Amino acid sequence: MLVSLLFALPETPSVPITGEEARFPVRRIFCVGRNYEAHARELGNKVDREAPIWFTKAPAALCHSGETIPYPPGTANCHYEMELVAAIGAPAFRVSPEEAMDVVLGYACGLDMTRRDLQNAAKDRGYPWDTGKDFENAAVIAPITRAAAFGPIAEQRITLSQNGAVKQDASLAEMTWPLPELIADLSRMYHLAPGDLIYTGTPAGVGAIAAGDLLEGAVEGLEPVRLTISAAE
Repeated sequence: MLVSLLFALPETPSVPITGEEARFPVRRIFCVGRNYEAHARELGNKVDREAPIWFTKAPAALCHSGETIPYPPGTANCHYEMELVAAIGAPAFRVSPEEAMDVVLGYACGLDMTRRDLQNAAKDRGYPWDTGKDFENAAVIAPITRAAAFGPIAEQRITLSQNGAVKQDASLAEMTWPLPELIADLSRMYHLAPGDLIYTGTPAGVGAIAAGDLLEGAVEGLEPVRLTISAAE
């Protein structure tokens, strides 16, 4: 039976891969919270090693580095969060931490934009974080660098500047849950597949954005991520 659709959907979002013509199609976006102890403390949260805290963003939230976006709607307190992003390039289900890195295609710099006032209101009521985390342009990403070109995750610096002033400056070694453990944990709950992205958490120094801001984030060895904020629509 031929299926007729009422309307056409946008093309699958995709991310450039450095030095290649082919792009990385985005299937799902997973994000981990409170993965740097200092960041958790600055927001008044406690970090424990019981399990990572996961939330998701829709692929429609993807935003490419270099874009200018309007100040997000529905919020008066939107924050930047600079993150290392891992791009999954092979299936993974119930893998061990020792096996986990075999499924990583590459890495990118990313910004987990957060409507902090909406997130805090949801947390106070015990509600999900969806409106605070999942919205248009909330998952900013730079081009992906192949894992072999980046090398092992170690003590690379992760930084973010707002209008030229450094706001976040830490080491990837400070992650509470290293990437192999994150992938292993997530693979116990989902059949991970090529096209999945994992935002691995942000260090201390998050803060509010305003119209006119230029955000510039970097991880040593990766292409930087840049975002300009214009006035609200």
